[in-house]
Amino acid sequence: MSEYRIKGETGEWEVVIGLEVHAQVVSNAKLFSGAATAFGAEPNTQVSLVDAAMPGMLPVPNKECIRQAVRTGLALDAVINRWSRFDRKNYFYADLPQGYQISQLYHPLVGPGEVEILLDDKDENSVKQIGIERIHVEQDAGKLMHDQHPTMSYVDLNRSGVALMEIVSRPDMRSPAEAGAYLRKLRSILRYVGSCDGNMEEGSMRADVNVSVRKPGDEFGTRTETKNVNSVRFVMAVIEHEARRQIELIEEGGKVAQETRLYDPDKNATRSLRSKEDAHDYRYFPDPDLLPLELTEDFIADCKASLPELPDDKRKRYEGVGVTPYNASVLTAEVETARWFDALLEAGAEPKQGANWVVAELFGALNRRSETLATTGISPQEAAELLKLVADGTLSGTLGKQVFEIMLETGDAPSKIVEERGLKQTSDTGAIDAEIDKILAANADKVAEYKSGKVQLFGFFVGQVMKAMAGKANPGVVNERLRAKLD
Repeated sequence: MSEYRIKGETGEWEVVIGLEVHAQVVSNAKLFSGAATAFGAEPNTQVSLVDAAMPGMLPVPNKECIRQAVRTGLALDAVINRWSRFDRKNYFYADLPQGYQISQLYHPLVGPGEVEILLDDKDENSVKQIGIERIHVEQDAGKLMHDQHPTMSYVDLNRSGVALMEIVSRPDMRSPAEAGAYLRKLRSILRYVGSCDGNMEEGSMRADVNVSVRKPGDEFGTRTETKNVNSVRFVMAVIEHEARRQIELIEEGGKVAQETRLYDPDKNATRSLRSKEDAHDYRYFPDPDLLPLELTEDFIADCKASLPELPDDKRKRYEGVGVTPYNASVLTAEVETARWFDALLEAGAEPKQGANWVVAELFGALNRRSETLATTGISPQEAAELLKLVADGTLSGTLGKQVFEIMLETGDAPSKIVEERGLKQTSDTGAIDAEIDKILAANADKVAEYKSGKVQLFGFFVGQVMKAMAGKANPGVVNERLRAKLD
């Protein structure tokens, strides 16, 4: 892939990008309390005394949240720190009852790792490694609601204390496309692992986008951080907008301020929120209510053993059984698709044929009908049965498409459709010969032309026979019998 550069008045500029992804941990209880974490519950119905910061309430770490963060670190080939510690980050905000957030600044649970991204599905060499600096575990804040009352803001503490993993990348990305590929891949890994549902619309995964610009080869420039961006498309738009804004500012003689910004999707613009604080502004110190976390080798081994086959390994496995690199990357991008395809293979489908059919036929039909694999009535077992009927010659390719359309409409199994509607392909040479004889007799002039060298007419005869037999004749047998009679 060619390098991404932005042309300014003074020449070409390079963009430097790092992402801090906040991923909500999949668990039934919060990080330090037993309160529930279900999305969409009535405001303030999932708040324990710990979450509401009542005096004397002590936090107790939720082992499942720690386990999920360790499993995520292992999936990213990251260092798992056997000893880590919680710190208090002090700041006042109306939806933060304690007046501080429990996070991990100095000793995070997970250290350096990496994510491999593919910049072009059709080119296996377009691989790039994006470094992960750390993953730390922290509690989320609540949520202010400004649209419930004409003069007051309401607060909903359901999210207060929910466990988050903050996954901090290195500044290794150089274009909006790379950032988009990284975010999609990270989301995919989290969903395979089952540590975060990756639902950006519901806010269970959001990104802080760090952007700076420089002339190629120069030192890093001053970066801005755009907070809480909740879709891949918006992350890419933020990078594009912020890079151009910074370039214009520098070229006009101004300076980029290190600050926190917000993105407005309606205007496709970022605006300043506050000047960037440093760690000392938050008065970080070790949380006196929590002991350090010490992980045993057995605990880490259990976490490792619980990991599923991850997208890169799955992609290589599919390619090893004959699936094209492009189809393999499409089939492994989402965990639901990969599970569906695995079930198709288990039901006996041939890998290459099955992959081609899923990517071209099935996805095309689902797209057309605004359905997904989760909502379609077609099971992997029924799909395997359909592919088998085409492979063994019971159905021609055309009849296979017809049966597939009927399956989509009725939800019936292919064998039932073939039986009830008499859609079997025939290889009965007697019946095929009889039709060929009729067609050759009715087109004596064309037969003469064919014999005098106009061989392209062969396709015309095949078409006529298939039409006369309503598409149910085996095309191989038709070709063979026609050649015998014409030549």
